[in-house]
Amino acid sequence: MSSLSVFDQLAMHDFAADLPAAWLHRWARAGRPVFRASRERLFAAGESATRFWLINSGAVVLDFAVPGRGDIVVERLRQGSVVGWSWLMPPYRWRFGAVVAEDMHAIEFDAAMVRDMIADDAELGRDLNARFLTVVADRLHAARQRLAELYAYPDSDPGDYR
Repeated sequence: MSSLSVFDQLAMHDFAADLPAAWLHRWARAGRPVFRASRERLFAAGESATRFWLINSGAVVLDFAVPGRGDIVVERLRQGSVVGWSWLMPPYRWRFGAVVAEDMHAIEFDAAMVRDMIADDAELGRDLNARFLTVVADRLHAARQRLAELYAYPDSDPGDYR
């Protein structure tokens, strides 16, 4: 995958495949293909969010520190996923951490360049912001499902609590 141009990788990625070619060309200028080895920490909660990634292969786990328990994995992201959205909103600090779980090939983006691109083109900005909002909503939904499974009463009918 890394022998392909960033444009080609974007055009084949689930997150961006349906974008107009002109937008993909603009967006591609802010990205570069990267390989990250398993166990490499991409970022930790609280650090400055200066980059984000579109995964082409491999996996990344999102985690956060729990006092007395260490880093707890909250989600596993695979091919076709986006890693990072904290770069979109001030103060541009990661809200979670991320560690490569399986060797990863990805497109890594310079967040400041993408923010500038979003600010310069209102139509593109609305589209990309909507795509990232969908990522945030999907992650929130997945977290709610995990919490429901964790705290569910195994012998009860969910209707008992309405």
